Amino acid sequence: MFINCAARFAVLSIGLIALSLSARPASAEENFQSLFNGEDLSGWAGKTEFWTVKNGVIFGQTTKDKPTKGNTFLVWQGGDVADFVFKAKVRFSGNNSGVQYRSELVGKPEDFVVKGYQADLHPKQEFFGMLYAEKWRGIVAKRFQRVVVGDDGQPQVVGEVGDQEQKLVDNEWNELTIIAVGNRQIHQVGGVTTMDLTDNHPEAKRKGILALQLHAGAPMTVEFKDIRLRHLKGKAAKAVIDSVTEKAGNTATPIDRIKVAKGFKAELLYSVPGDTQGSWVNLCTDNKGRLIVSDQFGGLYRITPPAAGETLSASEIEKVPADIRAVNGMVWAFDALYVAVNDYEKKIPSGLYRITDSDGDDHLDKVELLREMKARGDHGVHAVVPSPDGKSLFLITGNNTTPTELAKTSQVPQVWGEDHLLPSMPDGRGHNRGRLAPGGIIYKVDPDGKNFEAYANGFRNIFDAAFNRDGELFTYDADMEYDFNVPWYRPTRICQVTSGAEFGWRNGAGKRPTFYADNLPPVLDIGPGSPTGVTFGYGAKFPAKYQNAMYALDWSWGKLYAIHLKLDPNSSSYTATKEEFVTGAPLPITDAVIHPGDGAMYFTIGGRRVQSGLYRVTYVGDESTELVEAEPMTTDALELRRSLEKYHGRQDPKAVTVAWPHLSSSDRFIRNAARTAIEHQPAETWAGKALAESDPELQVEALLALSRVAGVCPQHRGESSPAVDTKMRDKLLTAVLAIDWAELDATTQLTLQRTLQIILTRFGRPDDEMVGKLTAALDPLFPSESFELNWLLCETLAWLESPTVAAKAMALIKAAPTQEEQVQYARSIRFLKAGWNHELHTAYFEWFLKAANYRGGASFAKFIEFIRNDAVASLSVSEKESLNEVLAKKPTEKSALENLGDIFAGRSETQWTLDELSQAARTDLKQRDFDNGRKMFAAAACYACHRFGNQGGMTGPDLTSAGRRYSAHDLLDQVIHPSKVINDQFSSVKVLTEDGVIYTGVVVNLNGDQITLNTDLTAPDKRVTINRNSIEQIFVSNVSPMPAGLFNRMTKDEILDLTAYLISGGDSKHELFKK
Repeated sequence: MFINCAARFAVLSIGLIALSLSARPASAEENFQSLFNGEDLSGWAGKTEFWTVKNGVIFGQTTKDKPTKGNTFLVWQGGDVADFVFKAKVRFSGNNSGVQYRSELVGKPEDFVVKGYQADLHPKQEFFGMLYAEKWRGIVAKRFQRVVVGDDGQPQVVGEVGDQEQKLVDNEWNELTIIAVGNRQIHQVGGVTTMDLTDNHPEAKRKGILALQLHAGAPMTVEFKDIRLRHLKGKAAKAVIDSVTEKAGNTATPIDRIKVAKGFKAELLYSVPGDTQGSWVNLCTDNKGRLIVSDQFGGLYRITPPAAGETLSASEIEKVPADIRAVNGMVWAFDALYVAVNDYEKKIPSGLYRITDSDGDDHLDKVELLREMKARGDHGVHAVVPSPDGKSLFLITGNNTTPTELAKTSQVPQVWGEDHLLPSMPDGRGHNRGRLAPGGIIYKVDPDGKNFEAYANGFRNIFDAAFNRDGELFTYDADMEYDFNVPWYRPTRICQVTSGAEFGWRNGAGKRPTFYADNLPPVLDIGPGSPTGVTFGYGAKFPAKYQNAMYALDWSWGKLYAIHLKLDPNSSSYTATKEEFVTGAPLPITDAVIHPGDGAMYFTIGGRRVQSGLYRVTYVGDESTELVEAEPMTTDALELRRSLEKYHGRQDPKAVTVAWPHLSSSDRFIRNAARTAIEHQPAETWAGKALAESDPELQVEALLALSRVAGVCPQHRGESSPAVDTKMRDKLLTAVLAIDWAELDATTQLTLQRTLQIILTRFGRPDDEMVGKLTAALDPLFPSESFELNWLLCETLAWLESPTVAAKAMALIKAAPTQEEQVQYARSIRFLKAGWNHELHTAYFEWFLKAANYRGGASFAKFIEFIRNDAVASLSVSEKESLNEVLAKKPTEKSALENLGDIFAGRSETQWTLDELSQAARTDLKQRDFDNGRKMFAAAACYACHRFGNQGGMTGPDLTSAGRRYSAHDLLDQVIHPSKVINDQFSSVKVLTEDGVIYTGVVVNLNGDQITLNTDLTAPDKRVTINRNSIEQIFVSNVSPMPAGLFNRMTKDEILDLTAYLISGGDSKHELFKK
């Protein structure tokens, strides 16, 4: 055979480890059939001039005087073999040989020419034991390669097998093993796998003859002995495959699948046996520096960290005797272990517990339930965090924890409301239907667990929180992945948790956007994920940057982020950037701590009964790791905010006077602190002041406070609620109308519009005269240049039944480049009855046909269906009849590019090069068209995967700040060559199953033995779930999920407008757009 010496593919092995068949039970050996009697060639046929028996071995030889004109074979006469194990000892010299299997005779029978699979025996190391398809497909899999051939016939190297250090000598005896089961074929030499093939080729052979090869060319000899065959069927066949491979699906993620920041090293200390020690979700240190870990569905374990470079054994994992289970959070404080129990299985009450050593024997055994709490599912009772002053604890809970009895000193004003002016929509898949505010709560708790204060609320599912050295609390809140690509989607986010804060989670489509004045914004949006642990790097033997970092863990996407926070010198809050510190796929990371002794970071993976492990991260680079002893930082604004927070949770006659001037602060956190302080005071002491305030910026915030405390949200109204105060409603609306809206800045305009919505929601519809006044005041303002202001105005005008809003909203839908904007306007007018005509109604229902091809999360299609159903229900009988044709239409399925790129229809393609576009950017990237750049961003379906501002998908990198990170040349290069550099966070993985099927996508969820991939990044709900026990390999794809050729149907000017739009970060006033 002839060898093509192409370079061996470089691939990433993730744990498909070759095992020796020598470990098979003795009974297996008895099932082997001997194919050679050691005396003659009985049972074999070939050219006798080349094949003989010498010294008890089959001996094949060619010489210079007696060559073979072509490869010739000694064929076993036992017939076809299908699934089998073949073994033989072999040595050769002079040329290469091989063993044919699942093969066939071709040409004249007397020539003994064979076609089919061959286990190649070759003097070159890279070919010894490979698979060569004789007279057929050539080299299919070289030595060390794990190869999958698809049903398109194309081979793909998906991993490495065997031992790169193993040196094989051709003229020494080597034991060759061939295993063939179904589409799987494995070669071994000396008990070590040399090649592993899954063959789904259309012409793949599943049975055929066995034969031994003499190769044409240079003179050679080959010898075979101990030739044996075992036929396989059913479970025995699978068992043989399992005996020589190790599945990657249910083992702790190996270190070679984990990437850490430059200069750092990760170690896998312990792979947790799930059947005996469960799946670990929480981690802390005790008073002696030992680690305590918790099994999500079991008890606690205590561990002494191993020395550097060492690992742990099962005998070193000590069971904690305390009768406790399902611990989701814990901290050592006040000479005890405080734990938060979230017991899915309800075997013990969920809530806050204290565990102590009752008899001084250094074993935790006494368990006290301090406060029982009702919780369900993942969104229950989570972390316990010590306060900076050492006097209290903070208990972290998700939105499926029923609020417990609260102290009167709670920092959060208990005036919760949904406050939807238009009826909200429940989640399309039924998630958390009926679950109302306050959502997840952070409680401030005394050490005895008697006094629970609601410190902050409105979270979705926070698992942990941590204080920085400045005394500020931070948490990492969850997104709702079903909401991808709808306007109310909120990414996972880092929140600075201040006293009395509301963060706006509401069920279904009711989540408050960040511009709503009655909730606080995050410090940093992270992206899609499933937040778990949070900690700061204080005390770590890391470089200063990483000692000061906050670490936020994402379970589903396998990320441990370093969050670099910076206190704004002119503000009471922080700015932040993120860095991927540790990543892996899958890496279901649950918790992390900095060990006070060795300064290393320890983290766990696990949860939901998936494979668990304990890891350690240390710094091995060249930078200094000297301990940072920084003093707490503060600013005048921060001190002011804290002084206002002293009035939270208590009534004080000085509060209104002190807080009032700060209602108009430009600092949103100060403004919120001031309003919260006032809301805690008796409304009758300041209502008149709010209604009469002459400063419009002060008054708007004061009216927001008054509408919240004087009104009751209808969804929270109970038997003890006071009657609706219609007189207060009219006073509030009169005050709103008296404000000169033209004098307000953009932020105050949004606050005023949101305040108006809360008034109308909590106090009900006013009389027709007031409705007319409100409509007359709002109509001229709509539409504005701001999507956020249009959001509020469109909802309010539709609720008021403005006769102009239908036409204006439909014009906005037509012009809006993003599906989020279109969906928002469409849902705002779904109950509208006024102002329609046949043309507008037709356009509205035609839009639903287009929206049916928009992509989003798992609930996206249901949300569109809900909007359409409400719109149809709002039609009169005659309107339904006149719209019968459009109502009966069914959408035509299109891809994201087809649906969004109508502008390119009929255009020819241009194969743009990087050089020509980069040159154009150097000279012509000025006086660009902002609106056209934004239009191109949408038309190229960029929004389908990428976040830009507060819109777009979450399955690709956030491009909002791309212009600050990349030059125009780099941006163009990434689009033209999408696979040149792939962002680690959004790299696809390929999952190979034991059936030889390859799935490509991003790991988005794990649960028990299931792993879920998103297989289409333009459609977040396109997912496949795979049984982890069936996985042979997981490996990183080197092909970007972003399609190539996105520029091909654009003109040069359109590409430059798009590039300018990206560089500007969506700022229409950027210098690139100046004319």
